[in-house]
Formats: sequence, C-alpha cells, structure tokens
Amino acid sequence: MQINPKLIKTQFEKSLDKYNENASVQRIMAEKLISETAKLQTEFKNILELGSGAGLLTEKIAKSLKFDNYFANDLIEKSQNYVKNIVPDAMFYCGNAQKIKPSQKMDLIISNAMFQWFKKIDTDNYKNILNSGGLLAFSSFSPQNFKEIRELTGLTLEYKSVDELQYIFEKNFEVLHAEEFVHIMNFATPLELLAHMKNTGVNSLTTEHWTFREVKDFCDKYSKKFPKITLTYAPIIFICRKK
Repeated sequence: MQINPKLIKTQFEKSLDKYNENASVQRIMAEKLISETAKLQTEFKNILELGSGAGLLTEKIAKSLKFDNYFANDLIEKSQNYVKNIVPDAMFYCGNAQKIKPSQKMDLIISNAMFQWFKKIDTDNYKNILNSGGLLAFSSFSPQNFKEIRELTGLTLEYKSVDELQYIFEKNFEVLHAEEFVHIMNFATPLELLAHMKNTGVNSLTTEHWTFREVKDFCDKYSKKFPKITLTYAPIIFICRKK
C-alpha cells in the first residue's frame, strides 16, 4: 500500500499522549532491543534515536546505556518535550528519519517500532552517519503482523521479513542479531481493538474516516471471522554493525 507521511504524522500526533500507556507490545520490543544491544556494547559517545515519539525507548536507553551525547529524531516536533524530560541536553532533529543530517557521526543508531513505515530502507545514509564499527539497532515487524486486519480488509504495510532485512543490510553491515517473535493480544470486543490501534497510532493504514455504519460493519465481520477477537503482532529485533 502507498504510505502517506502526512497521515502518519497526523495520526501519531493525535495518539502521542496516550501512546506509552497503550503500546504494551512496543514496550516489550524496546526492552528486548535494549537487552540485546547491551549484550554487545553498553558505552557510546554519540547515540541517535530515530522515531523517539513519547520517549518509551528513550527512557530505557537512559537507564541501561552510557553515552556522552544524545540525539533524537521524530516527525513530530512535540516529541522533543518527552525526550528532554528524560535527557535534558538532548539535541532534537524534526523530520524524516532517512533524511536528517546530524552534526556528528554516531556510535549507535537505535529505533523502536518505526522501520516498518519505510517502503525502502536507505542503508547508505545510516552507514554514512555511523562511525566505523558503529551499531544500528532497531525493531520492526514481519509480514505476519496484523494478519487479522490484512485478512479482513486487505490493508497492510509492506513489512520486510528477517531474510529481506539481512539481504538489504549485508552490503554495508555485519548482522549481529536477528530475531522474530509473535505476541497475540486479546480484546473483549472489536471496538476495543480499534481503540487500541487508534491510541498507538497504527490506524495510519487508511485516510478514511469511518462512519458509524462502517465501524459497526467492521466489528460484525471481525467477530464473525475471529470469535476470540485477537490481534497478532510479529516483531523483529535486528542489530548490525557497520563494516
């Protein structure tokens, strides 16, 4: 499907204040990402966080890793308020994560639950802003993510598999860790599921504003096809080192 950056920004702006309390799977992903990164290295001069959002990953980085300088990026300007509440002297870059030009080279580029929004990942850009031997660590989602939504509506992002990510990065990076897992969430009703998606910004798959009838129709079809009202998350943890 065609990705609309303006829509993504709008939907995440709306959900930012509620994101951390609703993003339970993204929290698990952030914990795994930090845990695996810390096994490789815990001290860095310069760290760049991409897609800092409401500071969910920022907080875990600040507690688990040591650094001299912290840089953060997000499409949403308001994100810097969350980041600076955690790292007061952080430098913030607002804009597309694949187009920013930091003032210094990085030793760690890290990102949680954002790379799935990229139709094409620009590995050359990340290679250019990393110091030699620098780490790129991120979490994303595999093609099995939100399989219920895809089966019901046909809407899905162009999620990349672990094998595809390895192929994309192997030119410029040495892959150190690649892990995929599944986390299934259960909801009492389809309406509760829709609220969860809205509060985590992942309803950015469509520009349509559903009418009451359309919402009811979605809920009826979901209940019929998936009586247990589940939503499948399929996260990927990916860490590589610049060659």
